[in-house]
Amino acid sequence: MESKVSEGGLNVTLTIRLLMHGKEVGSIIGKKGETVKKMREESGARINISEGNCPERIVTITGPTDAIFKAFAMIAYKFEEDIINSMSNSTATSKPPVTLRLVVPASQCGSLIGKGGSKIKEIRESTGAQVQVAGDMLPNSTERAVTISGTPDAIIQCVKQICVVMLESPPKGATIPYRPKPASTPVIFAGGQVRADPLAASTANLSLLLQHQPLPAYTIQGQYAIPHPDQLTKLHQLAMQQTPFTPLGQTTPAFPGEKLPLHSSEEAQNLMGQSSGLDASPPASTHELTIPNDLIGCIIGRQGTKINEIRQMSGAQIKIANATEGSSERQITITGTPANISLAQYLINARLTSEVTGMGTL
Repeated sequence: MESKVSEGGLNVTLTIRLLMHGKEVGSIIGKKGETVKKMREESGARINISEGNCPERIVTITGPTDAIFKAFAMIAYKFEEDIINSMSNSTATSKPPVTLRLVVPASQCGSLIGKGGSKIKEIRESTGAQVQVAGDMLPNSTERAVTISGTPDAIIQCVKQICVVMLESPPKGATIPYRPKPASTPVIFAGGQVRADPLAASTANLSLLLQHQPLPAYTIQGQYAIPHPDQLTKLHQLAMQQTPFTPLGQTTPAFPGEKLPLHSSEEAQNLMGQSSGLDASPPASTHELTIPNDLIGCIIGRQGTKINEIRQMSGAQIKIANATEGSSERQITITGTPANISLAQYLINARLTSEVTGMGTL
């Protein structure tokens, strides 16, 4: 580990995000936080673990590259130690490899894979580690999971090479980070009923809940109940009823009230590329939405980054009217094919849901 990794200008500050299950996180934290404290002190890297009672947690490692490699080495060896300990109580004879999941902006995955898979093949061959880049983006984000498995030494060499690629090819555009969803998101409806639905946080299921309940609906955030704007509900219903997508393996279009077959914008684009659910050239149409002023910022994003992203992903034209004096709402006009409009609505919807349900401004 003491090799001169700073040669060639590699010794710069970098942030690597890891996706871990609860059990793995517990192993890293250790009793009373002793293990993670030792890792921080010995590696010199900052190691942060996301809060929340989520099945998955994000572990963020930040620091100079040599500190990051030390932290990775300690994590990989800790996981190997856990595997050895678990094997002593089982009849298994072959030792499973250590596996880590990195979370990487999708815009950098192309460089990591290389032309025709050449780069990822080179990394596999030179390090001996297995590397898999997920085809789909993680929910409500523009990041993908990169799974590395092998011996601790192979994993460390592999992370070094991935760091080099990430430094040579910085992310393009804005990155929406993946935030694991809590195990349960309670939703309060008018009349005081509470629905704790494990999937309520996902936009499609939230729209189902909102559709079949009296309005208005509220979402708990800390100690407060935040009203869902009626427009958000209408938008959900519009997206549900007018979705032109055909779920994979299904020949009839989705009926109103069925779960949207969308889990990521990329998957939506893949679906859009299929002729089965769409006409060859459907006529362009226009939809208008009204969004409360206090939520418009999360759709526009800093210097318009988010709205531009939604335009690019959906292929729709989106115009946001200027604020009018005395009005608490802004008009959004979406123009394009039904598929473009539905996808734009889905993406706007996802932005609003993340804001309203307290997932923070991404």
